[in-house]
Amino acid sequence: MGGRQADRAAGPARIGRDWVRAATRPRLLGILVILLAGALLCIRLGAWQLDRAQIRGDQEAAVAASERMDGPARPLADVLVQGTGLTQEQLGQRVQVQGSFEPDLQLFVTGRGYDGEPGAYVLSAVRVSGGPSDGALLPVLRGWVPEAAEAALIVPEGEVQLTGFLAGPEPAEHGIDPETSSGGEVETISPAQLVNHWGGPMYSAYLRLATQESDAASLAGAVSPTPVGPPEITGGGLNVRNLAYAAEWWIFGGFAIVLWWRMVRDEVRHLREERSAVGG
Repeated sequence: MGGRQADRAAGPARIGRDWVRAATRPRLLGILVILLAGALLCIRLGAWQLDRAQIRGDQEAAVAASERMDGPARPLADVLVQGTGLTQEQLGQRVQVQGSFEPDLQLFVTGRGYDGEPGAYVLSAVRVSGGPSDGALLPVLRGWVPEAAEAALIVPEGEVQLTGFLAGPEPAEHGIDPETSSGGEVETISPAQLVNHWGGPMYSAYLRLATQESDAASLAGAVSPTPVGPPEITGGGLNVRNLAYAAEWWIFGGFAIVLWWRMVRDEVRHLREERSAVGG
């Protein structure tokens, strides 16, 4: 009891000296070096697993995207309905949709190149027919043209069947000028902008056209935009298994430091017991 009372009387100074004395004993310093080496190894292995998680995540995302883009076209109604957002798993999905073009709802998206050539995209509205989203407007990127010419706005009348790839909205800094008429120019493809300009209801995504079929006669003087293909998909995420492995390695590294701290704590307790026995 006398030794413990003396420790309390000595205050924080003695407590601090006890910890320093215990931590700097050769045996514990040697163990610290070994444990630090183990902790650093665990950190490096965890970082390696994190890199593997990114690589495998990108590979899995690329495989999944290839299956969506190269597989058979699915009915749009089976993939996306009006009023719901496009998910990462739906991005680039090849779909088929039936509807009719709205000739007065068309715009040129400026500043878009193709194969290194400057030009513009042709963006047209299609009114979907059939399914749960019957009557909704679907923005359709019909393709690229070298210049914003009226001939690119000529579309077939009546029912058309379109095949293309679903793409997500682009970020827009401002709305579309209400005075912009059909054939006007915009800078981004944003259904949130378009619904205020074209009206709704409207899909939250747009279609990048691949092919179109129509019973209408050939359109005299029309310029067919060049299809631009599926959207570019980036950021595949992380592979969960490798991410779990990385977390395990980092936990092991942290455990090594905790183990050494507990050994020092036990050594401090031993020192105090010795001093208490001598003082008693």
